[in-house]
Amino acid sequence: MAIYRVEVKSGKKGTCVEHSRYDARSGKKYEDREDLLAFEFDNFPEWSQGGPHDFWKAADKYERNNAAAYREWIVVLPSELDEGKNLNLSRKIAQTIAGDRPWQLAVHRPQEKLSGDPNPHVHVMTSDRASDGIPRPAEQYFSRYNPTHPEKGGCRKLSGGKTRQQMREDLIAVRKRIADLENEALAEAGLDVHVDHRSLRDQGIDRLPGKHLGPARVKRMTRGEQRECIESAKADNPRPQ
Repeated sequence: MAIYRVEVKSGKKGTCVEHSRYDARSGKKYEDREDLLAFEFDNFPEWSQGGPHDFWKAADKYERNNAAAYREWIVVLPSELDEGKNLNLSRKIAQTIAGDRPWQLAVHRPQEKLSGDPNPHVHVMTSDRASDGIPRPAEQYFSRYNPTHPEKGGCRKLSGGKTRQQMREDLIAVRKRIADLENEALAEAGLDVHVDHRSLRDQGIDRLPGKHLGPARVKRMTRGEQRECIESAKADNPRPQ
């Protein structure tokens, strides 16, 4: 079975531009990183002439203080697929996640700090505000939606008005669709492996889920601890030979 891992984050006002740059590996702070395979974007409003940069700059300035200024999905891609197939898969994943929302994707392929194996994954950064066809300047775009007179208010957030249960159900549905897309790509490549979006417990697997170890934590580990983690990961997630 291939590895399935999806992480969802949100960011507050004032963090959008910096996070977009991180994903795109742009600017002096990130330009020395050599793991970017692709950066693409779509659905940004007409006033966003510079694409993501202008949009996220406006979000940092005009989005409400108590609102999520962006959401990001980080999806591990099958290492069994080549770069071209993973890029096509990433585009489908971005469209599934974002729909009509403004979105950018960045495909990274760093090496695992422990094993040295490739770790392909895609970052899909979106705004909750999907265009409704009404032209608005940037300042109005991020203001509160006016249901009575939409042209007088901001662009409506697609997450607005949903209960916690509805949002949970939406999350599960998207996670399943991502797994379906990955399995379709693996099958098209002639690979007899698959992923499952369900929890280990729901799959009937009696073990604890693996933990993601960041570079800082790996650096603090002894060589013995690193070897133990590598062997444990191989046992939990066997790769086809």
